[in-house]
Amino acid sequence: MRTRNGLRRALEAGETVVGASAERFSPTVIETLGAIGLDYVWLDLEHGGPSPYNSTALEELTRAAEAGDIELLVRLPKPEPALIRKVLDAGVRTILLPRIETAAELRAGVKSAHFAYDGEVGDRGVGVGRSGEWAGYVDSYVGGEDDEVLVGTMIENQRAVDNIDEILSVPQLGFAFVGPADLSMSLSGGDPLEKNTAAVTAAIERTLEACLDAGVPVGRIRNDAADAQAAIDAGYRLVRIGGDTASMREVLGARLDKLRN
Repeated sequence: MRTRNGLRRALEAGETVVGASAERFSPTVIETLGAIGLDYVWLDLEHGGPSPYNSTALEELTRAAEAGDIELLVRLPKPEPALIRKVLDAGVRTILLPRIETAAELRAGVKSAHFAYDGEVGDRGVGVGRSGEWAGYVDSYVGGEDDEVLVGTMIENQRAVDNIDEILSVPQLGFAFVGPADLSMSLSGGDPLEKNTAAVTAAIERTLEACLDAGVPVGRIRNDAADAQAAIDAGYRLVRIGGDTASMREVLGARLDKLRN
């Protein structure tokens, strides 16, 4: 069973990581994405997939990631401490907390992911789960898990942007990720497709600038190779370059159009 978090190690080493989403939550897709050389698989439990409380389903997905030598990056539906602990115990080590608007909200979530937090006792409980190799309480597990867990936060609304400096100062925050569609909802009158307005662009630039100044790795979605490279050149350290369903539609759809035409 793998215990080392390669995604955290890469970010701590100053590297850039590239991933893709798996909207179908298929173990085969996860293995395949690892086989082609991606660094991580984005699993969005806020908008799809199995129940985040279903440990059995999450255990199978973590096994697929280990088989494919790729890390899971799991976006939770809410930053609830009990949910965070359950997902981590199932073997997931990188989580992304949505709907964060203040440093206090984020701090509670990050604290619940750690046994020791900011010089004090954290809020993660000890239980028998896959992350601990089903052994329960052992010193090597409790002492080592905090070095492998990676917690990120979504920046996806106006209030989060307004509070960005305080949010990024939360201890043991691993990364931030820009949510352009939800930013558009927040800043463009409820239209998620208006991602290039002056207000949305300014919010994204403010987030990037703040993350670079704070030394917090920041990520975004760039589905075009040239756009992805431009994002990397600008300082983004986590880039998501597409997903399984979109790739099927694009590749097979283009082939079908050629045959029909």
